[in-house]
Amino acid sequence: MMLCAPAAGLLLTLAWIHPSSALYFHIGETEKKCFIEEIPDETMVIGKYRTQLWDKQTSSFLPSTPGLGMHVEIKDPETKIILSRQYGSEGRFTFTSHTPGEHQICLHSNSTKMALFAGGKLKVHLDIQVGEHTNNYPEIAAKDKLTELQLRVRQLLDQVEQIQKEQNYQRYREERFRMTSESTNQRVLWWSIAQTLILIVTGIWQMKHLKSFFEAKKLV
Repeated sequence: MMLCAPAAGLLLTLAWIHPSSALYFHIGETEKKCFIEEIPDETMVIGKYRTQLWDKQTSSFLPSTPGLGMHVEIKDPETKIILSRQYGSEGRFTFTSHTPGEHQICLHSNSTKMALFAGGKLKVHLDIQVGEHTNNYPEIAAKDKLTELQLRVRQLLDQVEQIQKEQNYQRYREERFRMTSESTNQRVLWWSIAQTLILIVTGIWQMKHLKSFFEAKKLV
């Protein structure tokens, strides 16, 4: 089945948008894990995590004790810290992007509960939701007394708004890439001109040096 250009572009945009990023990773007692999330501007992000400790007796991961803490730090594309907070063994953090680009999300354990790391392993489950996927639509429907059709329209409007933000972000990336390419091409041009001038100056100097040498040897 063939698609017209606008429809194909819309599907590509929808495919590019990720509703959530769920993953897990292992971390040591002093180790710090960071992740990069590309986020448009004025977009809400919600992150949820839970930790599990390795148990030698059962050779499996068990839920962590409440005393275990995790520190979450968020940096914007300009490396400015927009969130830095201590949480427990399970936590939920929220922030809104004000600058489009790559946001750095870092997690590391606190250093006051090292005895809990007797097994040397800590498993962290992390789920990141971006944009309209952070909305709790059943709660919104109950609060605003929306019908199923009204709720669906609300979801579609939120999706359209998020698509517009993603498209604006893609245009922003293309503009940045174009500026970088133009800057690189300009530098290459000036470097080529500089090389040419150096070769010309070197050639002139060699000619004068050879002329002086021949004159000194009375060959000319």
